[in-house]
Parts: sequence; C-alpha cells; structure tokens
Amino acid sequence: MNKPHRLLFVAAPKGGSYLFPYFLITSLFLLWGMAHGLLDVLNKHFQCVFTMSKAESGFVQFSTYIAYFLMALPAGALIRRQGYRKGIILGLLLFAIGAFGFIPAALTNSPLSFMIALFVLACGLCMLETAANPYSSMLGPAEYAACRLNLSQSFNGLGWILGPWLGGQLIFAASDNDEMVLVKPYIYIGITVLLVMFFFFFIKLPDINSAKKENQEIETSISLWHHSRFVHAFIAQFCYCAAQTGIFSFFINYVTELDSSIDNLRASRILAFGGMALFMLGRLSGSALMRWFTPGKLLSFHAFLSSCCMLLVIASVGHISLFALYLSFFFMSVMFPTIFALGLEGLGRETQKASSYLIMSVVGGAVSPLAMGCLGDMTMAHGFIIPLLSFLYILYFAIRCEIAKK
Repeated sequence: MNKPHRLLFVAAPKGGSYLFPYFLITSLFLLWGMAHGLLDVLNKHFQCVFTMSKAESGFVQFSTYIAYFLMALPAGALIRRQGYRKGIILGLLLFAIGAFGFIPAALTNSPLSFMIALFVLACGLCMLETAANPYSSMLGPAEYAACRLNLSQSFNGLGWILGPWLGGQLIFAASDNDEMVLVKPYIYIGITVLLVMFFFFFIKLPDINSAKKENQEIETSISLWHHSRFVHAFIAQFCYCAAQTGIFSFFINYVTELDSSIDNLRASRILAFGGMALFMLGRLSGSALMRWFTPGKLLSFHAFLSSCCMLLVIASVGHISLFALYLSFFFMSVMFPTIFALGLEGLGRETQKASSYLIMSVVGGAVSPLAMGCLGDMTMAHGFIIPLLSFLYILYFAIRCEIAKK
C-alpha cells in the first residue's frame, strides 16, 4: 500500500482500520467550525441591534475564547482520566446546552445573556477540540500527523463556510420584527449536536494510549515548559488564533467600509463562499502538499504570504486590498493544525497535557477582537496591524522549526 493511502487506511493494533474512527472524529471538526463561523455574523449583528462599538462587539468573541483558557486544563485532565470518548460526549452535551441557551437569552433580549450562552457552548467546543485534535493526529503513522490533522481541519473549514451562510440567511435576511432571529441557527445546530452525541454513546473508540507506548520519547517528569519547540508553538498558536479570530470577526466591517455598495447580507455571503471557501481549499491543498514539503517549510511560506496580505489590507488600496483579505484566508488555513502538530512532536506521554495547553492558547482569539476593535473604531484597516504582527511571529516559529531539522 502506497504512502498516501497509509495516511488513513493504516491497520489498527488489534486488526481492522483506523479509518472509521477517523471519520467519526473528523465529523466533530465540521460541527465546531459552524459554531465559530456563526460568531462572525453575531459580531456585526450585535453592533447594529445593541448599538455597540466595534470594541464592545469584540466581547462576542471574548466570551467564547475565554472559555478555552478556563476550560482547557480541566478538559485535558478529564480526558486523561476518563478517555477520549467520555470527553467527547461531555463536550457535545455542553455544546447543545449552550446552543439551546439562546432561547432564554432571546427572551431577555440582553447581550449579556447571549454571551453567557456562548460561554457554555464554548466550554463544550474546548472539550471537543482538546480531544479531537490530538486524537486525529495519532490515528496513523507519526510522520503523517500534521497531514492527517490538516485533512480533519479541512472539514472544520467546511463548517466555517456553512456557519456564516446559515447565520447570514437566518439573521441578516430576517424581518426586523423577528425577536427570535438569533435563536433559529442555534436551534438547528443544537439538534444536530444532540444526534451526534447519542451516536457516540453506541460506538467504541480505539485506545490510542496503549497503541502508542512504544513510540513515547520523553518521561512525564520532564516539564513541558523546558521544551523550547513546545513553548514557541504555544506562543505561535496564541498569535494564530488572535490573527484568525480578528480577521474573521471584522471581515464584514472591513468589506462594507471599503466598498459601500456591499451590505451586511452580501458581505456575509462573501465571507462564507469567498473567504471561508478559500480557507477550506487551503487546508485541503495543505494536506496534499505535506507529502512533498516539510510542515516547517509549508508554514514558513504561508506565514510570509499572509504577512504580505495584511500589509495590503492595512494600506486600503481598493479592490487590491479586498483580494488580499480574501487570499489571507487561504494562506492562514494550514497554520492551526500545522503549529499544533509541530508543538506535539516528540512529547510522548505528555501529548495530552501539551494538547490542553495548546488549546488554552486559543485565548488569543479573546484578546485580538478587543484590540482590533479599539484600533479600528475610526478606520477598520488600522485594526489589521494585530494580525500582521501575529503572522510575523508565526513566520519566525516556522523558520526556527525548519532550521532545527537540519
């Protein structure tokens, strides 16, 4: 069997294949991608409905990503004790509770109520990501971990397409008198999540821990923070999440400011079928390119081009800047899974703990919308300085990883 097929169709230790478990885990990436994609529509909608400034609307993302910071370590501890399956079921349950929490939030019509529901939902997402990211990377040969995770994250990209599209159709296209406008997309998502959760009750996931013992390279007594690559991966992941969340959150603001002929509904569709489609294509192509290029080289190339795109966005030179903003979705797409895989490389039985910390670094997404909102309250282009600085650090991290291989 050739190498591309071994990526997924590798034999499990007790016979069979990891393909079916890989498929199930990958379906989770789609679900949380939709939840994150909806946030970018909520951000703009809150500005209009609750008369918030751009900085104030950043609390939509803050209420979500701060949950990752608070929940990542407890999630990792629970998964280490109870296993991936129970962690996934609990994550899906919290996901559903947060989604249905939009119903009482709509009745109170208070932004704080919506943000509490988002926080609960995000606790579930954190649990899912803490389990699914390392689990996906370990379902096969170690040399294809980054490639395998990029492929799973491609379905996350599909969720990012469906989220803004669903939100745009049900929120921006709804009647102004519809008081339940924010509830409808989350009811659909909540029902889907419950169906997936019940399905996980009846399946058994392979025990990766026992299958990987012979590949462990370090002892648990060594602190993770003594591993230079992991530390830099933690910072790089923080920067990536800051850049990604900021760009996604203020995409509609930037596009409608630069081109006044584009309204919010049209901008949400461009976000879904333009930016997010490129995001998904980038992850698919990234997974394929990793058969020929090392993760460090690919990450360096994409980080450099993302930085160039941000310079053009900040310059605000008409359609060139718009196209640069669209292209940044493609180039940033491979960063999260690639940084994640590079950060876990060679950590052995510390992998689960390291995964928790890397998920914790997603808190960068809580900080950047607030900073970008403050910088962009007058002119949104100024806010994109934050993603530019973030991509430059990721470029440094990628070059460092590549040099270390030589």
